[in-house]
Amino acid sequence: MKRNIWLTVVVSLLFVTPALAAKADLKHGEKIYNKICSACHASGVAGAPKFGDQAAWKDRIAEGLPTLEQHAINGYDGMPARGGDSGLSDADVKDAVSYMVEKSR
Repeated sequence: MKRNIWLTVVVSLLFVTPALAAKADLKHGEKIYNKICSACHASGVAGAPKFGDQAAWKDRIAEGLPTLEQHAINGYDGMPARGGDSGLSDADVKDAVSYMVEKSR
């Protein structure tokens, strides 16, 4: 009996948890991109993958959105944390990352 309960809980979490995850606000992400991220991602400064360049983003997107979000929040390689704007919240950064990924698929 306990096994069936745990199985039900686990299966439920697999379907419910993604639905509870915060949905990215792509309109807000676009604003953050235009204000901050475009400084490097529009032209590919210092190796930044260009916005909309599917080939440049393909392998990055394959790493998964959580990895890309953490790179953007904490900084990665030559990119500063939060794109150099410490005033951005985690949600701001995640929205911008989601926007860039969505437009670069």
